[in-house]
Amino acid sequence: MEGVKVLMLEAGRNYDPVSETPMFNTNEQAPLRGESTPGKPFGYYDATIDGGWQVPGEPYTQAQDRPKDEFYWWRARMLGGRTNHWGRISLRNGPYDFKPYSRDGLGFDWPLSYEDVAPYYDRVESLIGVYGSNEGMENTPNSPEGVLMAPPKARAAELFARKHARKLGIPLVPSHRAVMSERLKSNKIPKWLHPNNPKAQQILAKEMDQRLACFWATKCGRGCSIKANYQSTTVHLPPALATGNLDIITNAMAREVETDRSGKATAINFIDKPSGRDYSVKGRIVVLCASSLESVRIMLNSQSYHHPDGVSNSSGLVGKYIMDTVGGKVTGQVPALENLPPHNEDGAGGGHVYAPWWLYQEQAAGKLDFPRGYHIETGGTRDAPGPGSFNGFENLTKGAYGKRLKEEARRYYGSFVSYSGRGEMIPNEDCFANIDREVKDKWGIPVLKFHWKWAEPEIRQAAHMHKTFAELIVEQGGTVTSEIDPTGKEAIYRPGEIIHEVGGTMMGEDRKKSVTNQYSQTWDVKNLFITDGGPFCSNADKNPTLTIMALAWRSADYMMEEMKKGNI
Repeated sequence: MEGVKVLMLEAGRNYDPVSETPMFNTNEQAPLRGESTPGKPFGYYDATIDGGWQVPGEPYTQAQDRPKDEFYWWRARMLGGRTNHWGRISLRNGPYDFKPYSRDGLGFDWPLSYEDVAPYYDRVESLIGVYGSNEGMENTPNSPEGVLMAPPKARAAELFARKHARKLGIPLVPSHRAVMSERLKSNKIPKWLHPNNPKAQQILAKEMDQRLACFWATKCGRGCSIKANYQSTTVHLPPALATGNLDIITNAMAREVETDRSGKATAINFIDKPSGRDYSVKGRIVVLCASSLESVRIMLNSQSYHHPDGVSNSSGLVGKYIMDTVGGKVTGQVPALENLPPHNEDGAGGGHVYAPWWLYQEQAAGKLDFPRGYHIETGGTRDAPGPGSFNGFENLTKGAYGKRLKEEARRYYGSFVSYSGRGEMIPNEDCFANIDREVKDKWGIPVLKFHWKWAEPEIRQAAHMHKTFAELIVEQGGTVTSEIDPTGKEAIYRPGEIIHEVGGTMMGEDRKKSVTNQYSQTWDVKNLFITDGGPFCSNADKNPTLTIMALAWRSADYMMEEMKKGNI
């Protein structure tokens, strides 16, 4: 938008959600009724057309002895990457989340504050369209008036859960999700985002006018042909391409960052996947945004005279302190939700309410046995049945068939609920990735080897999740239908399974103790930036995507300023 020529390399194929999204197909029209397969772990209609925890020809290895500790590495090999496949929950990190060490003496503080990032949260929310509400809760920042769109109504199961959650002190409030509940203000937002750039205003306004408000028809995870939800393929890339300043090369597997005799980044070496040929593309600035761990792999494989341990790795911290979100889940069945009359519960997909972490003061007073918190995501609806809609149904019906089976299905459908925790992980020295020189992918690039160990704070947090969710189900008069683990060791999800991995190129104030500065600029190579989740110093309970976008925007502004000054 500001006139800089940009070349973008994409490891996967081209993808257009407008023409490729099967929005109105039902599960019965899909193979296996839309059920999961190894190649489609989130169902046949999931928007990830190429990718997953396992990608053919792209292995990774493990150093862990226990299968439960083996890292699951999700990669989306398609234009737009994971912005096509995500829950679109868009939560701001709060003031505590940027300074956690100052609060409890654990982990690291970020070299910036909430106040530094808040203006970029404002811009991102305004550009992509986020619905939600301002609740004024502790460490759960409000957005400025008029930035958030109106949230959809809570569903029956969510209203019932909210009523009973109050008795346990749990606040269920509207979710914040990157889905448009109304049209964007194309006559105002572009002028605010690009105040001195009429061309950018015109291009962005035109693209915003092509986005329609959600009409709550199908699951967001399929992609969105009307551009109501946020995907970079429908929101970021079209206006960038319309400027004429962006070129994209798809099926380009990046191998390494090339550097000159002074150690400066000069190019990216990549493999054209269809032909297998090597190419190099040069640039004044090199930006890695391949996802945190793919960027780590590229950097560690970029060895040279000036960078013998990998580019920008004089600190030895590239690949260190990787994190995922702490996950735990409990399911149940609530008799009060049986035999509800048919009603429309369409929505944006996923829960319409969630519970921000509510026990900050109890933690600060030392009343809990773990130091960081989690938010709760809810499940429970009577929308169109799909895979997993009748969890535990067989146990309730005890072998019913024929007419009685149909009657029982009508009775119990919509009475099944679930509660999932998404919690903060404190970075630790046992969680890192390095290069396995013995194993290479199909293009001859050495792969990552993962080392992982959940620490006691995360394990205890998962135990608290199970206990809390079971209490919430019982408080509603329901029955828990999944195993409860009071130790947390089995309650906690496998690392990587939540698909929120961050870290590996941590930012900081001291170049000896970090990889980048607060603008995601690497200390060792001034024209190399990391704008994915790699520079995160902690992994708050808030889903990381909104923060990744805000920090990337802040970094881009810094790049522009440094180029104008002649520093890059």
